[in-house]
Amino acid sequence: MSAQQIPVVVLAGFLGAGKTTLLNQLLRGARGTRIGVMVNDFGDIGIDAMTVAGQVGSTVSLGNGCLCCAVDASELDEYLEVLTRPELRLDVIVIEASGLAEPQELVRMVLASENRRVVYGGLVEVVDAAEFAATRQRHPETDRHLALADLVVVNKADRVPEDELRAVRETVAGLADRAAVIEATHGRIDPELLFDRVVPEGEIAGQMSIEDVLYADEDGHAHPHAAYDTVSLATAVPLHPRRLMAFLDSRPEGLYRLKGFVDFGAADPDHRYLVHAVGRFLRFYPEPWPAGEERLSQLVLIGTGVDAAALRKELAGCEVDGPGDAPDEHAMWGVLRYVPQGDDPQGDDPQGEEPPGEA
Repeated sequence: MSAQQIPVVVLAGFLGAGKTTLLNQLLRGARGTRIGVMVNDFGDIGIDAMTVAGQVGSTVSLGNGCLCCAVDASELDEYLEVLTRPELRLDVIVIEASGLAEPQELVRMVLASENRRVVYGGLVEVVDAAEFAATRQRHPETDRHLALADLVVVNKADRVPEDELRAVRETVAGLADRAAVIEATHGRIDPELLFDRVVPEGEIAGQMSIEDVLYADEDGHAHPHAAYDTVSLATAVPLHPRRLMAFLDSRPEGLYRLKGFVDFGAADPDHRYLVHAVGRFLRFYPEPWPAGEERLSQLVLIGTGVDAAALRKELAGCEVDGPGDAPDEHAMWGVLRYVPQGDDPQGDDPQGEEPPGEA
């Protein structure tokens, strides 16, 4: 079932940018979310159990429902097979790349995976705001890496003056094309940007948890997560496949994730379509309408710096406007291009075969 696919997020950035700090923050705040971690370059994962995982091929439990592997990149698919076993019930897999790794190659490997239980969850590039200029000088490939990213985290935002931080962010945004760009301190970002966090029973989504207090930043204060925007749509009016594809093909800068179900009405009355988009990656998964369920299109869009009112207006413009607006017999072709075909779990279009930025 497509809804049970596990997103695989690639976490990249040069040495010292704060990848491991960000990963530790995700693990510490996991609570009900089961995270699988694949560490391509063994580093300081702040969990005692990882001290026994210094050899490639080791897998350890982190004690909070999460698992961690120290792996060689060439064996990526083998360990995806391990971490996607149904009995592990993982919700997301995060691959922390080596500080000198080519993120493009890791993304290629995820997209090329024959494991039908995974789906690409995006490339997250972490940069050090205080060392950004020096990093670009030492590593000219920085610009190329940023161009591939779906989300860029400008970390250590507290270590530079406001005007310098603004300049770094503007430069990053220019290099990162349409990627979402957020600022962070001590690697703290909201997990909702990367994956659907499981909220434990009795906890109100979005409230500050005890973990937020226990794992406060070094100055002793619990800083809020980096801000992001969420736009929701629910409509009983079917969406026109051509207009929805036009919206998705031109989705705005800063819109990082899109998820939900789409009703295309008379264009395909037998199916609803689960849609999964991250960065420039897009997939549709048709499935029969559940018996007795109201036919609605329900979408959630997640990003940063997006114009919520404009997004809602654009999505409303995708609704079928009466009988005279009925889709023609070829209207679904654009959608079907992004439906995985045959034995290819990631689909047969260029966006599924090439890393983001090369489609």
